[in-house]
Amino acid sequence: MGLKIAAVMFILMAGMVGIGYWYYNDSQAKMAVLVENAANAETASKISEQALVSMKKDYDRVTEELNSVNSKFSQIRTQNSVLAKKLQKLDDLGEIAIAKTAAIQRAINGGTKNAGRCFEILSGDPLTTKEKEALNAKAFNKECPWLWTGSTTTQ
Repeated sequence: MGLKIAAVMFILMAGMVGIGYWYYNDSQAKMAVLVENAANAETASKISEQALVSMKKDYDRVTEELNSVNSKFSQIRTQNSVLAKKLQKLDDLGEIAIAKTAAIQRAINGGTKNAGRCFEILSGDPLTTKEKEALNAKAFNKECPWLWTGSTTTQ
């Protein structure tokens, strides 16, 4: 009978050791998966933070550019208003053009040249020496005095 009890105890102990071994291996496998998931989550978190920082910088840059464009648009509307007021002051442009043909021709040709130069400056063309040395906005360019910065080192 002692041998039977020892055999049963041996079988029970072997079963418990087997279950313990299986539990240990299963726990190790689960822990490996959890460690890998934690590493993936940390990597995803870092990427997300970098994307958020990049988006914030982009948003700030777009906001700054929008403010700049709105400011320039406001300046253009002001200039359009000034030009409209100047044209309203003229009684009859046709009569003046007939009476002073040469003067009107010079004014139109000069204005066209100046307006073309405004487009060149806005497109990024470097300033000429005369434009850099201008002492005021009208001396800079009569058609787009708002482009004058008041300094000799621009664009």
